[in-house]
Amino acid sequence: MLAKRIIPCLDVKNGRVVKGVSFLNLQDAGDPVENAKYYDEQGADELVFLDITASHEKRKIILDVVAKTADDVFMPLTVGGGIKNLEDIRDLLNSGCDKVSVNTTAVQDPYFVKKASERFGSQCIVVAIDAKRVRADLTYEPEEPWLNDPFLKDVRLDLKKIPTHTPLLKGVKEETWAISTHGGRKMRLIDAVKWAKKMEELGAGEILLTSMDQDGTKNGFDIELTRTISETVSVPVIASGGVGTLQHIYEGLVEGKADAALAASIFHYREYTIKEAKEYLRSKGVPVRL
Repeated sequence: MLAKRIIPCLDVKNGRVVKGVSFLNLQDAGDPVENAKYYDEQGADELVFLDITASHEKRKIILDVVAKTADDVFMPLTVGGGIKNLEDIRDLLNSGCDKVSVNTTAVQDPYFVKKASERFGSQCIVVAIDAKRVRADLTYEPEEPWLNDPFLKDVRLDLKKIPTHTPLLKGVKEETWAISTHGGRKMRLIDAVKWAKKMEELGAGEILLTSMDQDGTKNGFDIELTRTISETVSVPVIASGGVGTLQHIYEGLVEGKADAALAASIFHYREYTIKEAKEYLRSKGVPVRL
């Protein structure tokens, strides 16, 4: 069995690390380069930078951060946020990152993933999926024009399956997850599980899966979501959203069948170290690199 990976995540806004709940109520959490150096020393397997402002005018700031980080750390670095074209990917890779993460642009043009993987290689193209349990009280954006594409139309979310009551309880098999964009604020009529499979078929080398329901809550991963997508695709899945304890990491990797666990708050605020997380996992029989 391949070693499971522990991946700290740095949400970056205006050149600073921030942390909130479901991407809201953001608080400063330090300098990204210093955080990256700390995680490298701690033995993190990889690091993810997400430019959550995702705006064109901030691109130069994140490029500077990536370049400074690449000079000082040796673990693989994934960068996402605001990637709109192939030139953005080229610039990020030239700045020193190893992989790029795309989300909104993939939703707007799924074939962008195919073009990116063909040009740069699927090994460096990560598709980020921000998933949210569907409910009748959520507002959904109009259908994407490409949903009429014969190859893609089966990812359309069936509105008849959206429950008319409160969210279904954990473990209920009828649960469905939709894609969200813009930090979870906009819901798309796209089935998250079917979307993950299509992204793999179009060339994604990895899926970064975040539960927007769990993000920042420290209540644990959405295990049903994580396991469902991990069993659907053959590429690696990074579980994200909700880690509050080392047990949560274990559950995401074992019960959720994820290949890697991403966490932010518990590492940012020194509640646990990377080493403690890995030692805990190894004590429970999970293969990790120490």
